[in-house]
Amino acid sequence: MSITPERPEPIDASDPYARTEQTFPVLPEEMVARMLPYGREEVLPAGTLLFERGQRSVDFNLVLAGSIEIFEIDADDAPCVFTVHEERQFSGELDLFNDREILVSGRAGQDSRVLRIARADFRRLVAAEADIGEIIMRALILRRVGLIQHGQGGVVLIGPGHGVDTIRLQRFLTRNGYPHRLFDTEIEPDAGGFVDGLGLDAAMLPVVIAPDHRVLRNPREAALADDLGLTYALDPAQLWDVVVVGAGPAGLAAAVYGASEGLSTLIIEGTAPGGQAATSSKIENYLGFPTGISGQALAGRAQTQAQKFGARVYVSRAAIGLDCHSGPEAGDGVADPASDDVADPASDDVASMDRRPWRLRLDDGQIVQSRAVVVATGARYRKLDVPGYERFEGSGLHYAATAMEAALCRAEEAIVVGGGNSAGQAAVFLSRHAAHVHVLVRATGLAATMSDYLVQRIDQSDRITLHTETEITTLDGDDRLRSVTSTNRRTGAVATRPVTNVFVMIGAAPNTDWLGDCLDTDEKGFLVTGRDRNGMALASPYATTRPGVFAVGDVRSGSVKRVASGVGEGSVVVAAIHQYLAGE
Repeated sequence: MSITPERPEPIDASDPYARTEQTFPVLPEEMVARMLPYGREEVLPAGTLLFERGQRSVDFNLVLAGSIEIFEIDADDAPCVFTVHEERQFSGELDLFNDREILVSGRAGQDSRVLRIARADFRRLVAAEADIGEIIMRALILRRVGLIQHGQGGVVLIGPGHGVDTIRLQRFLTRNGYPHRLFDTEIEPDAGGFVDGLGLDAAMLPVVIAPDHRVLRNPREAALADDLGLTYALDPAQLWDVVVVGAGPAGLAAAVYGASEGLSTLIIEGTAPGGQAATSSKIENYLGFPTGISGQALAGRAQTQAQKFGARVYVSRAAIGLDCHSGPEAGDGVADPASDDVADPASDDVASMDRRPWRLRLDDGQIVQSRAVVVATGARYRKLDVPGYERFEGSGLHYAATAMEAALCRAEEAIVVGGGNSAGQAAVFLSRHAAHVHVLVRATGLAATMSDYLVQRIDQSDRITLHTETEITTLDGDDRLRSVTSTNRRTGAVATRPVTNVFVMIGAAPNTDWLGDCLDTDEKGFLVTGRDRNGMALASPYATTRPGVFAVGDVRSGSVKRVASGVGEGSVVVAAIHQYLAGE
């Protein structure tokens, strides 16, 4: 086993590459023998290319004799080997479970004999040989973490660290688990020589340097996802058993249980897996994780779990409509062309006019067909009603508090607005990085809205100050936020602080606009479930007023806005989907 000498020494204990037995396991001969029937043996001369960066759906390769070298192409177009798999070790990382473009290349390091297992047979192996599958799964997860920590197989992002577009692109790459290195031009103006070498100036930044050295100037997320191979073409003729819209905890749970129970499952996610949960630095009251787990880590594991069972995850494309009315033009209110009846979406007999199979329209023009739909689009944080608010969104105003955002306020004061658990988790986490954290709430305290363990931590921290009955009244700055003024609503006291980062967590609004009038909502816009338009109980508490369309998680009226409850709803709804599909 050899790892690139560019890795810093000594190895950090958190570095997956230090966990050699788990990240690069040597399989027992007995396991190798069980794997042989799943693939085909090949003899490869030294230097033979097994897979190349940018390919999709590559084979799983087990070394029977010789070695496989894993490499990337450096700035001089030369192969840089950073891992060598030897006898009874295997190649691959998380992209073995999806159809994205792979991140690295592999070749025979010497004359070798390899067991090559095709993608479909690899899935059978992981499912049928549980003990082998566990070893492989753990290794693939750790290898992706290693690529991310060392910036291997990824891209280079160059731009001002506090710039709104630099933050936007970094957040997209981070939340999608894509390896990258950031060169902050606020700290390093020439960005390691890239700025001058590529003829860049400040007006062109930020840019993403692709592995083939192409310069992508301030790309939109969808374009970047396409360029990096995170997306793929969907077959418009394919009829899915279930399409899950939204990859938060509820949606991911529905996908895991649906796929594991044999349903062909597609997840559609507009940005990245995790939903609001992915913005949490640590969730400490989620069952089974006594030391806590970050929302992003939880989402990453759930996504991998869903893909393991065969679910496909389609990111950076949002659903913009559900064609729910019958007729040649979805949503035009016209019934069957041979009929003189006009479909009234508000009528009690609306179920008879449903267009099925369901057709989902995506923002890139694609159409997805499904026998059942799970709406798990969750909710979004509300915004403050402060003059100039939109001006600083992304360049000082944030809705997430992860390691990426914490780095922006290191050794500076920060403000968290909100009294819920998300705000409490953010304040506790940020207090380890910021010089001081101010928590602003309009209420007289936190006890009614925040878990007690978080209230106690805030009370006991000398790096967090709670300001009750207080709200932000002024935001000031130039190209980014520079100071914040707050006012106490009871006393009228005004305070201005040199704060450049504010974390806004003040409640949620449902993500249901894309559904139009297809589904009934309550007065706040959340989806009504469990009863029809006549108020009669439906077979499932997660059934909407359209047969075959279900809603789970934060988007559902009356749901408990907790990660655990979302996961529970996502898992339970699959039983209702089976019942519905059986009835069809």
